[in-house]
Amino acid sequence: MILEKIKPTKEETLELQKEAKLFTGELTKRLKLAKAVVGGSVKKNTFLKGTKEIDIFIKFDYKTYKVQSNKLSDYLAKVLPKALRIHGSRDYFQIEKNGVLFEVVPVLDIKSAKQAINVTDISPLHTNYVTKHLSEKQANEVRVLKQFCKSNNLYGAESYIQGFSGYVLEILIVHYKTFQNVLKQVSNWPDKVVLDTTKAFKSKQDVLFSLNSSKTYSPLVLLDPVQPERNIAAALSKEKFDLLRKIAKDYLKKPNQSYFEEKKFAPKDGSIIFRVIPLEGKRDVVGSQLMKAFTFLKEEAEREGFRFKEASWYWEKECYFSFLPKIAKLPETKKHLGPLLKEEVHVKIFKKKWKQVKIEKNRVIAMIPRKHPEINQFLNALLKHPYLKQKLDSIKQEKNVVIKK
Repeated sequence: MILEKIKPTKEETLELQKEAKLFTGELTKRLKLAKAVVGGSVKKNTFLKGTKEIDIFIKFDYKTYKVQSNKLSDYLAKVLPKALRIHGSRDYFQIEKNGVLFEVVPVLDIKSAKQAINVTDISPLHTNYVTKHLSEKQANEVRVLKQFCKSNNLYGAESYIQGFSGYVLEILIVHYKTFQNVLKQVSNWPDKVVLDTTKAFKSKQDVLFSLNSSKTYSPLVLLDPVQPERNIAAALSKEKFDLLRKIAKDYLKKPNQSYFEEKKFAPKDGSIIFRVIPLEGKRDVVGSQLMKAFTFLKEEAEREGFRFKEASWYWEKECYFSFLPKIAKLPETKKHLGPLLKEEVHVKIFKKKWKQVKIEKNRVIAMIPRKHPEINQFLNALLKHPYLKQKLDSIKQEKNVVIKK
């Protein structure tokens, strides 16, 4: 059964709870008018087996720090001098202790979303809501849904994934009750879905009318139970939305364990593969740069006329770009469009430059030699483009790919 493979053991849970208690206890002693509390999936009991990360919220007294909320990260930096500072809407910190990565987030201690000064202030309210509205059995349903999405590259709201965040999946279980029911409903979702779990609005039309259009652009509008004017699925792309609908249908027709097994990078024969070394930085930012670099290579090749059966990228411990050509070789020459015949001055300049020209649909054209008619040549030449140097540390073609576990 899948749950046995993904649910943390009692010993594993107790060990994480012990580390969290020690860490928050030490921090609270060093804080003034603030307290450290456990948050995220560890507090909600929806974390997966093997998790070695714990979210910690540093809750600063609201009355004291409300007008100084932009300085919370600076105050916390003094208490965590050895931690890595990560820039965000409000800077937070990462520090590793006893093999556990603690993500320490400064927030105002608020009672309702209306008091929030920064979006991160609301995160503890999310934790409280999920803890209150998920039974232990439903927490396990969340685990199954998380693993299902994780295994199918659907998990994560980061800009380079544009999938389903952990909080979105938790609220889907709150809304639909079980993993099985989530998939049944998802498989029948129309192209635009509006879910209002707390029934904060009278109707779907009322939601779409009341919310800013930028918040309702995504195919799934899932209202935040603690802040109904916010769409917690706003980062979801149509591609990932459609993929979940398809996989849900496929799974319901023929359920099997493979849907819960994480896919390893396994390029098909004939693929052109590049080993990529990203620039250093915050994972979300680095991931976004990698996605842009991959998209640049793919789109430039397609603009030239090449086509791919498959094109994908993989990033765990190592990063690879993979291209399986469908059209791998183009004609030695390509059509270069010139001016319209009525633009006589420009036509003369064009003829002088290209010597041999033809007339096609009221304009002059020239057939010019193609620099790189083969896809392998074209992609390797493209690796020298300045745009890629801005996004990547290095990239080179790889002959034999070995994935390190």
